Amino acid sequence: MAGAGGRAPLGLRRWLSSPAPAPRVCVVGSGPAGFYTAQHILKHHGGALVDIYEKLPIPFGLVRFGVAPDHPEVKNVINTFTQTAHSERCAYYGNVTVGRDVTVPELQQAYHAVVLSYGAEDNRVLGIPGENLPGVYSARAFVGWYNGLPENQDLKPDLSCETALILGHGNVALDIARILLSPLQLLRKTDITDSSLAALACSKVKRVWLVGRRGPLQVAFTIKELREMINLPGTRAVLDPADFTGLESAVKDAPRPRKRLTELMIKTALEKPEEMQAAAAGAAAPREWGLKFQRSPQEVLPSADGRRARGIRMALTRLEGSGDSAKAIPTGDVEELECGLVVSSIGYRSLPLDPAVPFDSQRGIIPNSSGRVEGVPGVRPVSFSDWEKIDATEVARGKAAGKPREKIVDPAEMLQIIGH
Repeated sequence: MAGAGGRAPLGLRRWLSSPAPAPRVCVVGSGPAGFYTAQHILKHHGGALVDIYEKLPIPFGLVRFGVAPDHPEVKNVINTFTQTAHSERCAYYGNVTVGRDVTVPELQQAYHAVVLSYGAEDNRVLGIPGENLPGVYSARAFVGWYNGLPENQDLKPDLSCETALILGHGNVALDIARILLSPLQLLRKTDITDSSLAALACSKVKRVWLVGRRGPLQVAFTIKELREMINLPGTRAVLDPADFTGLESAVKDAPRPRKRLTELMIKTALEKPEEMQAAAAGAAAPREWGLKFQRSPQEVLPSADGRRARGIRMALTRLEGSGDSAKAIPTGDVEELECGLVVSSIGYRSLPLDPAVPFDSQRGIIPNSSGRVEGVPGVRPVSFSDWEKIDATEVARGKAAGKPREKIVDPAEMLQIIGH
């Protein structure tokens, strides 16, 4: 059996040369999910061999390319992943693109199990007019740019405007806002790329709005990231107290993390910081950021010459339902906001890997049942001890009928007995 170009997959060659066949697992993707999978298999399945395939020459996926450069503590997990990669039962094969250099059917023949943990390589689209104008970026591309993801190295975002708008209320949205507004001396001590640092040094952005379709009780960011944003030096938060009216009582019985997060937003909205008073007295206003709620993007507005984004039109929404299941319904009213930079942070989206693997293009996922890919026959070998379970069941059923055994004739039932 050969891969593209007549080669057997690297992991298969390793197995063929090993002294005794052992359970072999292939993990596609070397991000956190891939390494945690490998770690778990090596720990709980003695003797199993794990091969990790990665399309880039370098490992670690989102730990390297997704975690903000000013969050080095989150990247410490790389040390654990490195230990896993050093295991004699684990092999890493970078610069191998599954679906091109080797196919999934080839991997299925070579391994007992193939785990697809290649992540979401695309972003969800807004589906609105103007989203392809210069000045509009996906969060995935923007984060990839400042984190040194090879495919985003030439992004060169235009940071010549004063106001940026980020669509989304998650931690990634806060990361981007923080990077845009952070003092350069803080960023210089991080692993941010030199070219991104140079671009941020020339940035004119001094105001960032984070916009969400729903309300304060539905934000997806966490309290640690919010607190970090609130405490960012030289920057003030602009939160409208009217957005939080009545929420203290509404959140009283909410889970503790949601309650604390909401209370921090309310406290920040009601505070009158010294900077605000200084600004009112005529002093130069510092950089600022704010949260806008119940606004859904309708159109990115072009500049007069039509060559770039100059603003965004948003539909005002009302909420139907409560909690995480609340839905944003347009009210009919609209609002326009001037901004020269728009970053869409509404989630990532997977792409199909190989024609042999089913893919739901509507939802951007591989159809699965509790993680097992649907529509693909998974090769699950039956051991001799598994057969003995089937044998015992046949004998027990036969005994009840006064026979030596009652043969089971349905293979699905046989597999059910052994838990496959």
